[in-house]
Amino acid sequence: MEGRVPEDLVVVVDADGAITVWSDGARRLLGYEPAELLGKPVTDLLAARLPESTRRHAADGRRWAGEVALRHRNGNRVVVRLQGTPLADAGGGRHWLVTGTVPVYPAVRAEPGAILPLWDLTLAQLPVPVAVYDRDARLVAANEIMTEVMGRSEEDMKGLTLWEIEPNPPFDEYDRLQREVLRTGEMIFHEEHAQAPGQTRPHAWSMFLSPLKDETGAVHGMSATVFDTTEQYWARRRLAVLNEASLRIGSTLDVTRTAEEMAEVAVTGGFADFVTVDLLESVALGDEPGPLPPDTPVTVRRTAQLSVLRGCPESVVASGETTRYPVGTLPMRILDAGRGVRHRPGDPEVQEWLRSSPARAETVSRYLIHSVMMVPLRARGVTLGLVHFLRHRTPEWFSEDDLLLAEEIVARAAVSVDNARRYTRERRTALALQRSLLPERPPELAAMDVAYRYLPTGAGADIGGDWFDVIPLSGARVALVVGDVVGHGIQASATMGRLRTAVRTLADVDLAPDELLTQLDDLVIRLDREEGPEVRGAQEASGQVGATCLYAVYDPVSRRCTMARAGHPAPALVTPGGGVRFLDLPAGPPLGLGGLPFEASEVQLEENSLLALYTDGLIEAPDHDIEVGIGLLHRALSTPGGTLDETCDRVLRTVLTGRPEDDIVLMLARTAVLDAAKVHTWQLPPEPAAVARARKMAGEQLAEWGLTEVEFATELIVSELVTNALRYGGAPIELRLIRDSTLICEVSDGSNTAPHLRRARVFDEGGRGLLLVAQLAERWGSRQTATGKTIWAEQPLPAGL
Repeated sequence: MEGRVPEDLVVVVDADGAITVWSDGARRLLGYEPAELLGKPVTDLLAARLPESTRRHAADGRRWAGEVALRHRNGNRVVVRLQGTPLADAGGGRHWLVTGTVPVYPAVRAEPGAILPLWDLTLAQLPVPVAVYDRDARLVAANEIMTEVMGRSEEDMKGLTLWEIEPNPPFDEYDRLQREVLRTGEMIFHEEHAQAPGQTRPHAWSMFLSPLKDETGAVHGMSATVFDTTEQYWARRRLAVLNEASLRIGSTLDVTRTAEEMAEVAVTGGFADFVTVDLLESVALGDEPGPLPPDTPVTVRRTAQLSVLRGCPESVVASGETTRYPVGTLPMRILDAGRGVRHRPGDPEVQEWLRSSPARAETVSRYLIHSVMMVPLRARGVTLGLVHFLRHRTPEWFSEDDLLLAEEIVARAAVSVDNARRYTRERRTALALQRSLLPERPPELAAMDVAYRYLPTGAGADIGGDWFDVIPLSGARVALVVGDVVGHGIQASATMGRLRTAVRTLADVDLAPDELLTQLDDLVIRLDREEGPEVRGAQEASGQVGATCLYAVYDPVSRRCTMARAGHPAPALVTPGGGVRFLDLPAGPPLGLGGLPFEASEVQLEENSLLALYTDGLIEAPDHDIEVGIGLLHRALSTPGGTLDETCDRVLRTVLTGRPEDDIVLMLARTAVLDAAKVHTWQLPPEPAAVARARKMAGEQLAEWGLTEVEFATELIVSELVTNALRYGGAPIELRLIRDSTLICEVSDGSNTAPHLRRARVFDEGGRGLLLVAQLAERWGSRQTATGKTIWAEQPLPAGL
């Protein structure tokens, strides 16, 4: 510190009040050598008691200022204007930095001892701008540096107020502050940012406006001390930009949005006038970036760009477009080196880059771009892209400090970009897995028309476990399934796939909806025991695996729809007349609880009725209750007209008020009734003669339908099924033929005994009936009914029918 401010008093005092630093200016002012005072109590220098305000602020650890009487080595009393600033060392201890100047009291006689000549020298040679004003705020004296700042000589300004010197901002504000100091007798600290003459960037000034008092406290004038804090100001600006980058960059797990946030921080923070973010094509797509190929142009995608000018007119590449960095150009060398650089457009490296694109060269010339920085975007040792910072409105060039700041901003953003890229890849994998486990398109059905929408949760959240399915059943019936697995991510998608497969398997067995949910509940409990992370190998379920489900079976012949649900939202029914109601089904427990029953409910549906099945993500949202979502769904379904796809879109537009935070499934099914001419039923007596009669009636019906090509096979199937019903079943026996997309033959009896396919041995006389049916039919099976069972077989229709 010694020799830095030669005429000022600069002292550092530790927490015990001992002097630890004694400047050369303090030695000349008071006459003491450092060896005489270092380590001594600072109170040894006081010639009078400290002012009360000074003692109070010092005791509270706050900055203080005041006039203090000090003792010269020769015994003279020296009045000094002191300022104390608290400091903290690395250990947290308190020190004080005390600086002082000798005040001047116009028209007041000074103390003897050659103090005034010393002050005159100090005022003239002090390396900071200082000016003294009288009680009327008129200039009394100013040192040389102050006159340089003001741009006028001391003789021109002496006797004038600031308002008279320069009646324009910010001098009018300075004049007001000066008069406030003279009126109140209190010091004012003021900061100002202004463009200094001949400077290329704004300067920052810190001003101390201090009253000049005598020993009685009367104010005789004031002093203005100005410190150039430009470097500190710009350091704070850079720190503010860096802090803003930490707060704003990486708010989402979206690669594009993260790049946009980096550009916004740099431009809105006044750091650059135009910023572009180019990511490697693989990074923009969320893939794993590989090493840069040698001697090969690199393709990048303009992911984000922002300018102080509206519409980014400086850009020669639009956002989202790809461009190439030619081999050997400046961007390629920067990507290879992994270090940022700053240049001016006239530099040979930049000229080479501009020659590769006439449009870019023309833009640089048109907008007078005078400073360029290029910083590679790198994270975890991998290059992700390149960021360009340009200035054309800001007059100063990028400095070395600016390059360090840009590298810090880009380094922080690179980690967020890489995190977003990794998340995008994992999310895409989970979404691909989930979509592969869901139906690609609804099947062609005679029983109903189906349309659906599946919306995965928005960016920034894991994929959920919602699923749906449309399953053709025997007898032209159709099963509709909608479910939701607890949790998100790959695990939920995998569990969803297992449950959907299980539902399809159980549906092929033709279980009733309530029985199917019971079996599914047992499966979820077993999965939970196997996969629960906290109870692996335990005997009880942990609740880590769970799901809700709605299962409905519609019969287009009887128009009956049987439904059961396990903790799932109730479906909505829209009648052909346009009325909307939510079906009052027994709720049932969610899957995975175990021990609680499920109940099925049957509804008679009119032709062209509309069933709406959905998951809770459609009606639940953070900004409203579930009742509000149900009301919006009711209103959307009440709007008449449109195809099923149009109705799906209308429902989503009406119900969704923002980005969904959970997966959404919406499935709409419009019911149809199978034409009575395509269904024929016969009641058969429980006697052997019924077999021949059944074959005859089936053949006649096939001839009426024009299906004589399959008459022989159908008669054999009918004969075997009716024979089995007579031999192993019981009354009532019923034969039914259904002409749908296939020819369906059904034989029902009063027995609950399920048929068993077995292979007869060489010399067995029986046991070949069902084997014959299995070979003649495309599919066959059995299902339980309220009065017994039904065995059915399906045959494909002849070509052209």
